[in-house]
Amino acid sequence: MMVWGALAGCNQPASDLVQGYVEGEYVYVASPYGGALAALSVRRGVQVNAGDPLFALEQASEKAARDEAERKLSQARANLEDRRKGKRPSELASLRAQLQQAQAALQLSLREVARQEALTVVPGAAVEVEVDRARSVRDQNQQRVSQLEADLNTALLGSRTDQVAAAEAEVRAKEAALAKAEWDLAQKHQVAPKAGFVFDTLYREGEWVPAGRPVVVLLPPDHIKVRTFVSQMKLGTIKLGDSVQVMVDGVQGSIDGKVGYISPKAEYTPPVLYSQGSRDKLVFLVEVLFEQTAAVNLHPGQPVDVQFKGSQ
Repeated sequence: MMVWGALAGCNQPASDLVQGYVEGEYVYVASPYGGALAALSVRRGVQVNAGDPLFALEQASEKAARDEAERKLSQARANLEDRRKGKRPSELASLRAQLQQAQAALQLSLREVARQEALTVVPGAAVEVEVDRARSVRDQNQQRVSQLEADLNTALLGSRTDQVAAAEAEVRAKEAALAKAEWDLAQKHQVAPKAGFVFDTLYREGEWVPAGRPVVVLLPPDHIKVRTFVSQMKLGTIKLGDSVQVMVDGVQGSIDGKVGYISPKAEYTPPVLYSQGSRDKLVFLVEVLFEQTAAVNLHPGQPVDVQFKGSQ
């Protein structure tokens, strides 16, 4: 009762002022993977810029997975190059030597056939079986030359088209696996997503951090707003974008803001707010937003007085 009496005795604000309070929407920075906290780069109460390091978790397994993915990608690329190439130089040289031998044998067999056929016109100089044998050897040598020429052409072509396509697909799969491994490794280092105030740090170095649990809590200036509640009668005079002046105890002058949200739903007056001049029990939530340079002077939980100035 003494508290209420003291409040009733306070100076009354101007009739166009409504009470409110500062609220912050915090950014909880976490890693999607668990691990021991290896390094905490910030402490609560400091300001950070976007991109500043916040913390790092141990990353031995992620580094090993990234290295393995790199090696598998190198292997897949080497296989693709091998598929695109023909035989090795030494194998091609062996095929060319065999072809030259077969061509030489074919030339000899051609001369032998010609000689045996010439002898057939000389009585008693040649028999039919010798001519047939020479012709058979010639035909075999011709087929051997054709076979080796085909083998050499095939060796120069490399693998079939579908085999090369399969090797290319394997390279793309290994590249995707490496990108995933590098992303996993990067998630063990977290940086500030935007500039702000380090509101709190929730773990100490050496502690185990479960996956998805926040380690650092940030409060960016553009996440600070004022919440107030206005009566139904006053609601009709307020529009989105209207200029607002906010007065804070102990601060000279006022802080300029704009109406950023008007709740479409009525609710009962929160017990934390009171107004001796208000008789309405149903009120509407109104949120006031600020420029970043102005928001740094406001602190979550701070009571304020709000004056709506209307459109300007």
